[in-house]
Amino acid sequence: MKKMRRTSLKSRHLATRAVLMVLALVVLVPIVVTFLYSFFSPTEIKAYMGTRGSYDDAAWMDVKLSPNMFSLNQYYEILIRDTSILRMFVNSAFYTVAILLGQAAVIPMMAYALSRFEFRGRDAIFFGILMLMLLPFQVTMVPNVLTLRQLGLLDTVWAVILPMWFTPFYIFLLRQFMVGLPNELLEAAQMDGAGTARCFVHVVLPVCRPVIGAAVALSFADCWNLVEQPMTYLSQRPDLQPLSVMFNQLVDESSGTEFAGAALYMLPALFVYLYFLKDILTGIQLTELK
Repeated sequence: MKKMRRTSLKSRHLATRAVLMVLALVVLVPIVVTFLYSFFSPTEIKAYMGTRGSYDDAAWMDVKLSPNMFSLNQYYEILIRDTSILRMFVNSAFYTVAILLGQAAVIPMMAYALSRFEFRGRDAIFFGILMLMLLPFQVTMVPNVLTLRQLGLLDTVWAVILPMWFTPFYIFLLRQFMVGLPNELLEAAQMDGAGTARCFVHVVLPVCRPVIGAAVALSFADCWNLVEQPMTYLSQRPDLQPLSVMFNQLVDESSGTEFAGAALYMLPALFVYLYFLKDILTGIQLTELK
């Protein structure tokens, strides 16, 4: 009976792994195709993209798995000859770095204060954060525009950066994790002479590292893919738009460089995900345990 159970468990594990591998391959196909087509020449890409819509509804569009000639001309066009896409890429990187640095300075301290300190109005502030987290951007867009206009920040980079420093979801995420930290941990540090600031820097932050890493990876994806905020707050400044907003212009009419642009756009997100992969998995496990 034990051998039969082991055999059935092994077969189930093999079947599960096979299904997951198939799903992973399906997810990876667009990424692989994008990087593969980025090495086609712009002329070949224009000719290939020009065949869109010319097929019968019952027929599949041909998929080319290899270029007629390996070429780096798409990257040459984007990085050297026409720098408009590169400039938007730099805008995206600037917004992402500025937002992440601001969040790193603001959100952990806010979460620590809401989780460990007792003061009047704390629950009301946390309730407001929950409400803001549940409201979509379309609901808060008008108040944000009016506030930014009164502050003189509309159509400036700060209109995009400053509101993202106080993203409610990440305050909630870190606060919920910090609430579960044992009091004995902080009491032991206080007995050793550590004050509030030292407890926060040397005890709380190292313990919260997996959750902070997961939050950084998720926040990077949000910042890198900003669309509605730049379109609303920078409507009069197209020169400040990130690549996420302007990317649709690459595929309206084929320029022959859209796949290289997509490949460059995906690379930072892939690197950040791989770097924080362990923290993401650990954070998920800790969340399940809690």
